[in-house]
Amino acid sequence: MNARTEPAPAGSDAIARPPLVRELLLVAGLFLVYKFGRQLATGHTGEAFDNAHRVWDFERAVHLPGEGAVQSLLLHGDGLAHLANTYYAAVHFPATAAFLIWLYLRRPAHYVWARRVLAAVTAAALALHLLFPLAPPRMLAATGLVDTARMYGPSVYGDPATDSLSNQFAAMPSLHFGWALMVAVGLVVATRSRWRWLWLAHPLLTLLVIVGTANHYWLDAIVAAALLGLALAVIPVPHRTATTAGRVHGTLVPAQRDEQALVGAGR
Repeated sequence: MNARTEPAPAGSDAIARPPLVRELLLVAGLFLVYKFGRQLATGHTGEAFDNAHRVWDFERAVHLPGEGAVQSLLLHGDGLAHLANTYYAAVHFPATAAFLIWLYLRRPAHYVWARRVLAAVTAAALALHLLFPLAPPRMLAATGLVDTARMYGPSVYGDPATDSLSNQFAAMPSLHFGWALMVAVGLVVATRSRWRWLWLAHPLLTLLVIVGTANHYWLDAIVAAALLGLALAVIPVPHRTATTAGRVHGTLVPAQRDEQALVGAGR
């Protein structure tokens, strides 16, 4: 057997994947805590609207761009608004799940790191949801914005008075943006392609969607980015060992073999 095909020697620095059943239970548990935590933050309607006025006034005081400028782009036609609402409703969880699954299968060390970062950001977000309930701009008449989901569909929310599945007064921080930004950062860090920076289009598009649909203020995304930055500073990125770089003591791991096969096929 040559150096490209022989198995990695015992005691190598190969990163073992965490047990699948344990990871599924852990992710399911985190999701239940997330849903339960959001429910704990319900019932603070008056405080949520008071905070919304404060956020809106603060953004104007520091001259942040008006959310209405983004929404006006979507209101040029029903198609754009509907597409933005669909992106808001359908991409958030599947994109994050696909990101974690790919890392689990192909970059185990980065998977553990990303899972820890996402858990830390989500826990911090839940704490802020409890401490600072916030009505989204679509509910605040002072913004002059419309609820595009209710007007053009599809909508993931029901009437706030009767919606028992979600807490609509948990606008800050925006986990839609925080998770999307982490997906992009994780893929940039875990891959080597010259095109990997294009993953940043995902959080950029998410930002335009959450603001244009009036589900979030600019400040919600800024706070989410700050929480993610803090989590990334505390939880170190895995070093590019032989395994994470795609080679273990002269042995190509599946990801690297795939990459070289693609290169060879293009010659």
